[in-house]
Amino acid sequence: MPWRLSRSTSVLGAVTALVTLAACDVGGADGASDGGGDPRSLTVWLTVDARESWPDLVESTNRRFAKLHPGTEVKVQYQQWTSKNQKIDAALAGHDVPDVVEMGNSETINYIVNGAFTSVEKGDFDHSERWLPALADACQYEGKTYCVPYYAGARVGIYRTDLLKRVGVTRAPRTYAEMLSVLDKVKAEFGAADKNFSSFYMPGRYWYAAMAWVKDAGGEMAVERDGRWQGALSSPASVAGLTTWKKLIDDYYVGDRSKDNSDEPGVVGQGKVAMFYGNTWEANAAADPRAGGNAALRGKFATFPFPGPSGELMPPFLGGSLLAVPVKSRQQEKAQEWIKLFTDRASQRRLIEAETLPNNTVQLRDVPAGGINAAAARAAERGWVTPLAPGWTAVEKANILPEMLQSIATGKQSVREAAEEADRAIDKLVNDN
Repeated sequence: MPWRLSRSTSVLGAVTALVTLAACDVGGADGASDGGGDPRSLTVWLTVDARESWPDLVESTNRRFAKLHPGTEVKVQYQQWTSKNQKIDAALAGHDVPDVVEMGNSETINYIVNGAFTSVEKGDFDHSERWLPALADACQYEGKTYCVPYYAGARVGIYRTDLLKRVGVTRAPRTYAEMLSVLDKVKAEFGAADKNFSSFYMPGRYWYAAMAWVKDAGGEMAVERDGRWQGALSSPASVAGLTTWKKLIDDYYVGDRSKDNSDEPGVVGQGKVAMFYGNTWEANAAADPRAGGNAALRGKFATFPFPGPSGELMPPFLGGSLLAVPVKSRQQEKAQEWIKLFTDRASQRRLIEAETLPNNTVQLRDVPAGGINAAAARAAERGWVTPLAPGWTAVEKANILPEMLQSIATGKQSVREAAEEADRAIDKLVNDN
């Protein structure tokens, strides 16, 4: 299903702090745990993306595992992104834990710092020296590896081919200046006649997108100095990136600046958007009624590597999944062997066929050049993940970045004022685990 990453990207980083939740229910048809103790079984918690988009990969991995460990039953239980972490917290607080868990790449640091996952030998896994940095970095702590990259997704430029052709543009822009020129033509052609038409769609609270402008300018959300983290959004480079982002909104976006991107495919599907910056699956979802899109737009979207103002490709937030073995698992060796099979080069080829980015730079070359993920494959090596600070989870839960961006987008505060306020708020939370 082409919109599978909508679940993961909407909640990456929304992990709750690792606390005792013994009273929480971890039972039920979706995610009941028997695991942790029976030597004849291995309990694997994956998100529903695997069940919806590559169930054959799960089945083939289990068959391969069964040849290595006859008599050991693999029990795969599928979790919803919105409730997964609460269930993991509850399981870790007790004795019956899953043996393998799937995590978002901006969720792991809090669990690792709190000793929830066991370390693994990085060299035991395929292409481990070429794992995508934004995935690999999320698994590292104090020189050890605590999880294994699984798959990734990156944001790209997405545009209406029919609208651009009407203004004489037959290919995607290759530089930021060229993109702005295209947007000017589209705005002149369609915006003058329709006050609700956005040449470029960019809601004000869409922080995963906005931070790409910060990173492209050389800025950061937070930095570590002398063992302490602190906000960095008010640095000159970060302010420059936010200022460029604000100008794009002022010039080309017509719409509510106090909303996020959660309904982006549906909004784009209304037909009043020429271009946007989003996940590759949204190119299909905007034309798919099942995802809130409009079937009349099918075949009218194309993706392109989004150019950054710096002259390089825009560095995207690289959303992705990782696999970890809880330290309380009694099947740690078998759990790691299952992960090896599920993430090896053959399994990564299957994920590529399912229109998903692999976990390593070697197999990025295998992503079809004419496919929907071609642009994302080019951008992925410049991908980034949120600061690997122990308190970043609390920063996200406090909505510091969306509120800063809303203040900037609506003109409530200047870029510098909003960034300085955000840094002060980050400083209060970012070092707590």
